[in-house]
Amino acid sequence: MESDLQGVLVVSVEQAVAAPYLSCKLADAGARVIKVERPEGDFAREYDHLVHGESAYFVWLNRGKESVCLDLKQDEDRAILMNMVSRADIFIQNLAPGAVERLGFGADTLRRHFPRLITCSISGYGDDGPLADLKAYDLLVQAESGLSAITGNEHGSARVGVSVCDIAAGMTATQAVLQALYARQTTGQGCHIAVSLYHALSDWMNVPYLQFAYGGKVPARSGLNHPTIAPYGSYACADDKSVLFSIQNEREWVAFCRDVLDRAEIATDPRFSSNSARVLNRDELDAAIVPIFRAIARDEMAERLHRARIAYGRVSTLDDVAAHPQNRYMSVDTPSGPVRLMAPGALANGEVPSFGPVPALGAHTATIREEFSGMHLAL
Repeated sequence: MESDLQGVLVVSVEQAVAAPYLSCKLADAGARVIKVERPEGDFAREYDHLVHGESAYFVWLNRGKESVCLDLKQDEDRAILMNMVSRADIFIQNLAPGAVERLGFGADTLRRHFPRLITCSISGYGDDGPLADLKAYDLLVQAESGLSAITGNEHGSARVGVSVCDIAAGMTATQAVLQALYARQTTGQGCHIAVSLYHALSDWMNVPYLQFAYGGKVPARSGLNHPTIAPYGSYACADDKSVLFSIQNEREWVAFCRDVLDRAEIATDPRFSSNSARVLNRDELDAAIVPIFRAIARDEMAERLHRARIAYGRVSTLDDVAAHPQNRYMSVDTPSGPVRLMAPGALANGEVPSFGPVPALGAHTATIREEFSGMHLAL
């Protein structure tokens, strides 16, 4: 998988998260990715300095790329970018709405002159519609898409703790670009791909949308509890750590009462004899479960659930996550030294991959300027 896209040239005028996610996955697959940064750099470099001086977001999403600094307000630097695009297979951009067109790199212009080129624009709300010219960032779109309306608890909405809209857009763009590359093998033609944070997340919102549009149901914000299955949620244990478990059918409910709670008679209580009854009587159900969990430490309770074959997950702190026995790791070099990251979710042939280094700002500027300064295209 690390060389599947060998020979593919990607030019990306990118910043923040969504577009770098896409170009990172292409670099992981062996493509040559040239990251075009403004002279002061991708602003994600300054999100924090917590990874021995580097930004956590930047380290995560920029391995295996070449960094070139260009001032696209200057004719010479625009000419260098155009030379790069003329040789590229894929051109990615996620500048503010209208910016890339004003610079002369709009998708229509590029694809008219380079029909094999695959262009991908990532925006907040898409290329058309009443909000097309709006700037957008992850948390704004969490709110606008309705995700925040169904996330949180009875006290109010909450932000999903990672940049889920950016990541959804990056994943959607990755799928679409790889599909376009595959199609080009047959047609010889590229295409333009438009991905927006809003539309990528809207796709993920289809279940609550359908429940509301067709059933009139507004999903409740239920924190770490399932709104329509019980018991399915988080319960605190004796050490003030919590475990979350799920009962999916009546067989599991009987086993849970007998083998975990050591109270087999609860399973046949008419208030709890079906999932619908348990949801209706959730307060009484929790009154039976909570004291038992509160008397046992989390890891011991997790072992009980494990022996009973009840699906569960510890409610892990970041301390727990950092030491989790199921983690897979990889190492990448950065300008300030090697960093250990969680490995990507997919394995090919059971091997944890290794990837290229995270570039310093402008680390490849001189060599790329020399490589792409020999021709001048006027479109």
